[in-house]
Amino acid sequence: MRQSQLFTKTQKTSPKDEESKNAQLLIRAGFIHKEMAGVYTYLPLGLRVFNKIAQIIREEMNAIGGQELLMTTLQSPEIWKLSGRWGQEQTDSRSGLPWFKTKLASGGELGIANTHEEALTTILCQHVSSYKDLPIYAYQFQNKFRNELRVKNGIMRTREFVMKDLYSFSRSEEEFRVFYEKCAASYLRIFKRLGIGDATFRTFASGGAFSKFSDEFQTLSEVGEDSIYLDRKKQIAVNEEIYTNEVLADLGLKKDTLEKVKSIEVGNIFPLGTKYSDALGLKYRDERGEQKPVVMGSYGIGLGRSLGAVVEVHADEKGMVWPLSIAPFHVHLIALAGVEAETEKLYKELSRTMEVLYDDRTEVRAGEKFADADLIGIPYRVVVSKKTLEEESVEVKERKSGHIDRIPITELQNFLTRPL
Repeated sequence: MRQSQLFTKTQKTSPKDEESKNAQLLIRAGFIHKEMAGVYTYLPLGLRVFNKIAQIIREEMNAIGGQELLMTTLQSPEIWKLSGRWGQEQTDSRSGLPWFKTKLASGGELGIANTHEEALTTILCQHVSSYKDLPIYAYQFQNKFRNELRVKNGIMRTREFVMKDLYSFSRSEEEFRVFYEKCAASYLRIFKRLGIGDATFRTFASGGAFSKFSDEFQTLSEVGEDSIYLDRKKQIAVNEEIYTNEVLADLGLKKDTLEKVKSIEVGNIFPLGTKYSDALGLKYRDERGEQKPVVMGSYGIGLGRSLGAVVEVHADEKGMVWPLSIAPFHVHLIALAGVEAETEKLYKELSRTMEVLYDDRTEVRAGEKFADADLIGIPYRVVVSKKTLEEESVEVKERKSGHIDRIPITELQNFLTRPL
C-alpha cells in the first residue's frame, strides 16, 4: 500500500472528547473514525488489524470443532418472550438486556440483536432430534447493538461492536464441561497470539443462575473497568464481585498470594445449563428414546475490546506498538528525498513476501514521516536514503525496542522475516 493513496491521515493532536489512550491513538493514527459516543468506524488501517484478530479467533474456534455461521441482526420478539428476555430491561435494568428496538412500517416491533442464545436455539430446534445430532458448536462474528446508559474507554465499551459468539449444544453436563475446558485453553492461545497473553488471565466470576462460576479472561490494565485478585504463580484470578473466603477456599487460593489489580475483560465463557433449551423446546432423544434437554454454553470475545486492549498494553509515548501477528503491515518503508526510484524497486521486491506500507509522500519532511511511523506502530521501519544507498544498505528500526540496525539490502528479507 502506498501511503500517498491511503485516504486516512494522521493527526498531530488527540481528540478533545476522548480520554482513553486507545481511542486517542487510534483516531490520531487514522485507524478509526468516531461517528458519535460509543460508535466508531474502522478505517482501512484499523480494519486490517480487526480482520487479523478475527482470523486468529476463527482458526482457534475451527480447531476445537466450531462451525461458522452468520445470524440476523433483526430479531422477532416472540422467541425472546419465551425466555423472558424481551422486556426484562424494563423491570430490571441491571440484569435485563440493553435492547435497541425498532418499529416495522406495517406495525409491530423488532429487536436489534445484542446476543443470540434464543435465536440459535430456535434454529437448532429444526435440526436436532437425536443424540446423534449432537454435540454442535456454532459461532459467528456479528455486530451487536447494546443501548448502554454510559459508554467509556474508547472502543472497549461501545453501543455497536463486533462479537465472536460461540454457542455449544451438548448431550450432558459432562460432555459440556469437556468442551468448556477446550474453549478456555483456546482462549488463552488466542490472547497469546494477539500479543497480550502475558497480561491476560483466566478469572473466576459469578455463574449467575447457571452455575457457581463462569470464566472471564482479563487483561491487566490501569484503565480497566474491573478489579481482580490475581495469583501470578497459579496464573488465575478471581473477580472482585465474588472475592469471598468461601470462593478462595473452593479454588485453593490464599489471600496472601493475591494482588488486587485493574483489568479489561476481553472474553468470557459461560455455562447456560438448560435454561434456553427448556424455554424454547430444544430436546433430543437419547439412546433409550427418552427426551432430554440440550445442555448449552456461551463463549464470547469482543474484537474491538481486544484491539483496544492491545493498544493499552503495548503503546508508548510515541504511539502504538503492534505485535507482528496483527499489525496492519509488516514493514513501514520510508523513502527520503532523492532515492525514490531505488525505494520503488525495493517496495516491489518486499511486497512479494510481506505486507508493506510505503511512505512515498514527496511533500512530507523526514521528521514527520518518522513521527507518523512511530504513531502508526508497524513492527519494522525501513528507511532508504542517499547515505544508506552509498553503503548498499538500509536503516531498520524495530518499533518495540527502538533498536536501529544498518542492514545490507541483500540481507534485508531474511532480517525482516526472522522471529521477533
